[in-house]
Amino acid sequence: MRYTWPKKKLCRREWLNLFATEKYNLSESKRAPLKSKKVSEYGSQLRKKQSAKRMFWLSEKQFLSYYTKANKSKSEWTTWDKMLRLLELRLDNIVYRANFAITRMQARQFVSHAHFKVNWIKVDIPSVSVKVWDVIELRDKMKESPLYKSLLEELEEFSKKNKWNVTNTKWIDVDTKSLKITIKALPEKEDFDQVIDIKKIIEFYSK
Repeated sequence: MRYTWPKKKLCRREWLNLFATEKYNLSESKRAPLKSKKVSEYGSQLRKKQSAKRMFWLSEKQFLSYYTKANKSKSEWTTWDKMLRLLELRLDNIVYRANFAITRMQARQFVSHAHFKVNWIKVDIPSVSVKVWDVIELRDKMKESPLYKSLLEELEEFSKKNKWNVTNTKWIDVDTKSLKITIKALPEKEDFDQVIDIKKIIEFYSK
């Protein structure tokens, strides 16, 4: 998905750090949010949908497809929880959650360029959905690149300072020596990103 707006402007439009990096931190911004003074209920739902869509760096068609899948699913979970789980289980999001990429945008690029294998098979589709006990691993040829050599050193250093943990995501296991990720469990409600107002998003699509 390609946006033509500058990324900082997208963050100001939603008044939210959509990309979770210091570069897009708005806490010290002297510029006002790009919002109208009066927002209707529909407008509020639209903005929540737009911000979540941009956080995952998805097109409208892609984002809507996750709502459709969640709505049709017969799982006991609510539609909004099912939708969030589907988004969390995207391959590019897993790479981001493991701290193998700084942003979801970068993770998407890495996956698109076939840097990773899933269950020992080369994959270049960011939207691939992973399952419990799937193994995501950096391809051997990529381990020699300066990018990942540097990442390996950073992760090793970070893990030593944090009791060998490199991520706050409890449902994945990260091996910093081999740059391997194992899906230990499915994400639960408490694992979802709390800044996403999924209820308003579901209300928007339900109309």
